[in-house]
Amino acid sequence: MATVIHLDTHVVIWLYLRDLQRLGLVRHRLEGSRLVISPMVALELQYLFEVGKATVGAEPVLQDLAQRIGLTQCSRPFAQIVPIAWTQSWTRDPFDRLIVANALVQGAPLLTCDRLIRENCPTAVWD
Repeated sequence: MATVIHLDTHVVIWLYLRDLQRLGLVRHRLEGSRLVISPMVALELQYLFEVGKATVGAEPVLQDLAQRIGLTQCSRPFAQIVPIAWTQSWTRDPFDRLIVANALVQGAPLLTCDRLIRENCPTAVWD
């Protein structure tokens, strides 16, 4: 059975753009793993598009990555994620709180280069 790895939003963007250089040495973690995102990553992608920080919305990004690398969204009930997000008081960012909580509920590594997340989420990795 493949290891499940959750991806943070910036990792999804880099994979979509095929910017593998930005992934550096963590590319090895992607190979042979089941790649999953929190539904909050999808919402953040759409938000970035709507505020002009991305040139494409969530749907084309996620469809492309589902086809190319088998990316899926976690289907855990939101009611299981939110109570864990409540405990992530180290950030005011609701996207980060829910993305971290989703990985924690699943007990899966969260691939992120975000230093603040790595300092506060025991399953966050960037090596």
